[in-house]
Amino acid sequence: MEKVITVSHETIYQWIYRDKQRGGQLHKYLLRAFRGYRKKRGTPDGRRLLADRTPIDERGKAANDRLHRGHWEGDTVHGKKGNLVTLVDRKSRYLMARKSQTRTKIEVTDQLNKMLKQQVSRTLTVDNGREFYGHRDVAKQSNVKVYFADSYASWQRGSNENANGILRRYYPKGFDFTTINAQQLRRTVEKINLLPRKILGWKSAHEVHYGVSVALIA
Repeated sequence: MEKVITVSHETIYQWIYRDKQRGGQLHKYLLRAFRGYRKKRGTPDGRRLLADRTPIDERGKAANDRLHRGHWEGDTVHGKKGNLVTLVDRKSRYLMARKSQTRTKIEVTDQLNKMLKQQVSRTLTVDNGREFYGHRDVAKQSNVKVYFADSYASWQRGSNENANGILRRYYPKGFDFTTINAQQLRRTVEKINLLPRKILGWKSAHEVHYGVSVALIA
């Protein structure tokens, strides 16, 4: 009888990280490239909370439990030049992204509304960044309820954080977003939405979001 050797996932990751330290390239094949361990932020940065914000504690069960489409998480991805405004549906993990030259609340609000109006949209959860200070305009124009996550609680928007991490495989930190156009970004987002996901039962975000098998997509 052959001897069966089992290896834990943590052992595999440690082997990959040691390979990276030696100059190897194996880490690039991870779904999210290893960026090292970061210390938890223990002190406030002076960011003030909006007086008229609706905290995530008031978000309903449908959004919290991912019961149906239309509950979005929003964020921005920063580059050397330009930015991305991203949205991820909590149920399907379907990603949308648009380029934004600045991170002003006016431009970010405009990009959010353009994306939300393309889809079924019920709620939006964002962090406390100033780029989201136009939340009242988003709520009014896109007919959604906007909720703010707690400070230093990125896990409350975990789906969006994960999607942004995958985007970073294509557009690393410091990337110049002026070097790509809207069509190139759209193709990248499509690739991500067609990736099979363990959390979705090995279906893609596209399949779950639209209820259509990838095999049937022309």
